[in-house]
Amino acid sequence: MAIFASVFVALAAVLHVYIFLMESAWWTRPKIWQRFGLANQADAETTKVLAYNQGFYNLFLAVGAAIGLFLYFGGPQDAGTALILFSTASMFTAAIVLTTTGPGKVRSALTQGTLPLIGFILFLAA
Repeated sequence: MAIFASVFVALAAVLHVYIFLMESAWWTRPKIWQRFGLANQADAETTKVLAYNQGFYNLFLAVGAAIGLFLYFGGPQDAGTALILFSTASMFTAAIVLTTTGPGKVRSALTQGTLPLIGFILFLAA
């Protein structure tokens, strides 16, 4: 069960690294700022610093999940479990918060929150 759970945690971490890249490295690319609902390049430039900062939060959650997996399989297992559960719970609750930011965010929240929720539940059962 832990192997199956770790697949979801790893996928959640990879997704959050991708979100980090979009927000912190690629924010001013038209395809990226349009994906986030911005109207124009000027808006992307104005919000660039905020997105940069937000992207790092996603990166830190991904790193936490990855370190948790390494600890879980390499020891100490309890520390790995705690870090995995904290990271995936944070990813999922961030997705819940996303739904409160305006209409039309449910799809993004489902994308952001489903993998960590599954990983969290499976690790609780493991």
